[in-house]
This record gives sequence, C-alpha cells and structure tokens, in this order.
Amino acid sequence: MLRQPAVAGQFYTDNPQQLHAELARLVTSAEEKERPLGVIAPHAGYMYSGAVAGALYGAIEVPATVIILGPNHHGIGRRAALSPADQWQTPLGVVPVNQTLSTLVRRHALLVEEDSTAHLYEHSLEVQVPFLQHVRPDVSIVPLCLGFGDFESCRTLGDGIAAAVREYGEEVLIVASSDMTHYEPATAARRKDELAIAAVLAIDPPGLLHVCHQEGITMCGVVPATVMLVAALSLGATRARLVRYATSGDVTGDNRQVVAYAALTVT
Repeated sequence: MLRQPAVAGQFYTDNPQQLHAELARLVTSAEEKERPLGVIAPHAGYMYSGAVAGALYGAIEVPATVIILGPNHHGIGRRAALSPADQWQTPLGVVPVNQTLSTLVRRHALLVEEDSTAHLYEHSLEVQVPFLQHVRPDVSIVPLCLGFGDFESCRTLGDGIAAAVREYGEEVLIVASSDMTHYEPATAARRKDELAIAAVLAIDPPGLLHVCHQEGITMCGVVPATVMLVAALSLGATRARLVRYATSGDVTGDNRQVVAYAALTVT
C-alpha cells in the first residue's frame, strides 16, 4: 500500500525541482551536529515554519530509521494510529515504512493500532518527510498519528516506543511534530511558549502536558512531544536544547495573530 501525499502543493510545493531547491535553502547545516534521541519540529507551511524546521534538520545527524509522532488534527481514526502503508509518497520519491520497527512498536505499545483513515488528510507527519528525505535519502519511517490527551496514555505509549527501540537495536530518531501557540499576539504567544519550552528543556513530560492545559497553550502537538519526552527519558536522555523559535509574524510582518514554531533537541 502506498500513502499518497495529502498536502503537496499546499503546505509545500509539489514540484520536485522546486522542492529540492527550497529544502537546500531552508536546511542550514551546522558545523557540529547532534545525535539526539528525539526532537520537536514544526509542521506549518514551509513558507512560515520551514526556516525553523530547516535549522533543526541542519543541526542533527538523522539516522536511517525515524519514528514520526504527529497530532490528529481531523479527529478521525484510531487514537494511536500506525500507518499500514508500506511506503509514503512525496514529490521527492517514496519512503519505506520500517516494518520491523513498526511490528515492535505494536508489540510493546498496546495502544497502537494500524489505521489508514487517521493518516488520509493529516499534514503534521507528512511535512516532516521531505526534510528527512533531503538530509537522509535512505531514511525509513514509522508514522504514528495520535488522538488522545491524557498523560497515562502518553506514558504508556512512550515507554512502549522506548522498549521497541531497545529491541530494534539500531539508532532511531523520534520526531514529535508540533507547532506552538496559535492565533495570539506575538508577545503573548512567546510568553506562553516560554513556559512550554521550559518544560521540554527540563525533560519533564507530565510538566509539559500540565502547563499547556493549565495555561491554555495551544501547542497542537503537545501529546506527541510528551510521548517523545517519555521515550527519550527511558532511553537515557539527559539534556535538551532550543535550536530556534519564530512566529508567522516574522514572515508576514503581522504580529497581531501569529502561529509560533519551535525546534528543540533532546539528547
């Protein structure tokens, strides 16, 4: 089964040559690269969040296998939906789904079920894939779309993913796809997002989920980020770093109602 792109031509160009050129411009390679266990990467249209995502993907070494965790914006499908497709198509070509690690995730994380409907229209996972193809052409992925909100489920899934990664026995990167505060003035967005970012930098999964709920921080991928932090802690993470923060106002010049973006690594 081949998963066709849902937002090519909308969130990013569907022209392969133009996409290659745009990614080459956006991905700014760092002199010394990290090898993180997990990252948080934004998922808006490339014209808005592409520079933040590019700074992240240029700052890290991406291994051959990547788990992508994204929020379910449409509310359809299973609560922890693993894509049953064998491959994902983008304008840059096809990316294989890593069947070995997918099987291990299902074995260790009982919340996870195969379900194509959750992935049909979802952009949050898809927009990460061309970046991954650009920096690691031989990459394989395990795409999980998440539609729950309680910490106990985050903990259970994160621990299951960590157990699967340990049994897999090879290096795996966990990408949590998330934007930050939505549709607030830039100053208010930054003030709220600093609270969420502080929880990530402290590698505090329950604290991240709690502060977003308590302070009304509209971080759409807070659950994927929380799951990633749980898994990263289980795999030995000891530090986190903010790579870049920006808002849509930095692009449009309109700071009255922005969407904010952050890129972070957890090592």
